Amino acid sequence: MKTHPQWITRAETPADVPAVHDLNRAAFPTAEEAELVDALRQDPAWIDGLSMVTTSGDGTVVAHALLTRCHIGAVPALCLAPCAVLPAHQSTGAGSAAIRAVLHTAQEQGEAFIVVLGHPGYYPRFGFERASAHGIGLSIEVPDEALMALSLDPDRSLPAGIVRYAEPFGI
Repeated sequence: MKTHPQWITRAETPADVPAVHDLNRAAFPTAEEAELVDALRQDPAWIDGLSMVTTSGDGTVVAHALLTRCHIGAVPALCLAPCAVLPAHQSTGAGSAAIRAVLHTAQEQGEAFIVVLGHPGYYPRFGFERASAHGIGLSIEVPDEALMALSLDPDRSLPAGIVRYAEPFGI
């Protein structure tokens, strides 16, 4: 468990499942992301300890970041998605705390490569770079700047290839 000036980050526990569902439901316009997290929990891509929550001082789950197994070509990697923050706590650092914590935990577990499909103005602060610069792509059309990748190991270059997500993503 890590403590930030305002936030506490820790791995999701079984008791957090309803709060994480409600958080993802509140953070997005549809239930799609909440249902995705629920489906990923039942998928072989799920890795214990890589679903991270940020809580407020009273223990309320206010943010969530999830890493699940994917592949870049044949190389095992992780996918950062979804990331969510309760609307009342957006732009407070709660989401960043969850992301930093889950990336740190993945690195501690020996993981090397992370991909994210997200806002190109947000994820570079965590070290993500445009994936296409490393020969990484998707089987579907997305804006080039939205697909980003990160190597957690400075001695390992990102592999080139097409990202294969876990089945629940539908990609």
